[in-house]
Amino acid sequence: MKLSVAIISFNEEANIRRTLEAIRPLADEIVVLDSFSTDNTVSIARELGAQVFQAPWPGYIEQKNACLEKCNGEWVLSLDCDEVVSPELAESIRQAMNNPQKYAGFTLNRRTFYLGRLLCHAWQPDRKLRLVRRAASPKWTGDNPHDRLCVDGPLGHCHGDLVHYSYRDFSAHMAQTQRFAKQIAESYYAKGRKAGYADLLFRPPFVFFKRFILQRACLDGVPGLLAAVSSAAYSYMKYAFLWELWAEKDADKTKNIPKK
Repeated sequence: MKLSVAIISFNEEANIRRTLEAIRPLADEIVVLDSFSTDNTVSIARELGAQVFQAPWPGYIEQKNACLEKCNGEWVLSLDCDEVVSPELAESIRQAMNNPQKYAGFTLNRRTFYLGRLLCHAWQPDRKLRLVRRAASPKWTGDNPHDRLCVDGPLGHCHGDLVHYSYRDFSAHMAQTQRFAKQIAESYYAKGRKAGYADLLFRPPFVFFKRFILQRACLDGVPGLLAAVSSAAYSYMKYAFLWELWAEKDADKTKNIPKK
């Protein structure tokens, strides 16, 4: 078996068909680890030939590692339910797997389809390690929800786009931004990281400047502007939530100080 595709899912009926139909001609095996979806995600995945397993949600990193362990191919391609492999990328992946050079994995460049437009500059470049040799000990690490895939050995790069059909609308984007900001703040808090005045004051405008000017999101029109603003908002919220967690802890300590 040459290529396994690993996907985790929960209530992704709006996305998963498009993702599976694009990768199905290339895959020898598609493994979907579902977190007990209540919509048609599981039936669509099975209809398109995927092996579907179900398990409770432990977190992004833990779930992706569990899905990885269920794959049997020499190579594993990890995808999200809202990511679609373009024809050019599929051909590049095919060539990469047959490359005589012993790369442990290959990065793919993800481009975001946002508010009706495939962005050319915002969130670019966005190279993700997604194609890995199973023999290279692949493992998901990082801080939930910002996971990253690691392998032992040198990396190559596949050409073509991994198209990310990101958010239904701006409202959905902001809701996820807030949810992710809380999750990363909790991860930072668990590791003892703190947020200061400078994090709240200086980091958000720098993130906006980096996205909008340095990465030229300004050339993507209004969607590019909103992408840059949302990145700055995410930066602000994650440090605000982190500050709040420590403030609540300090308040609890004060309450428990015995009165003289």
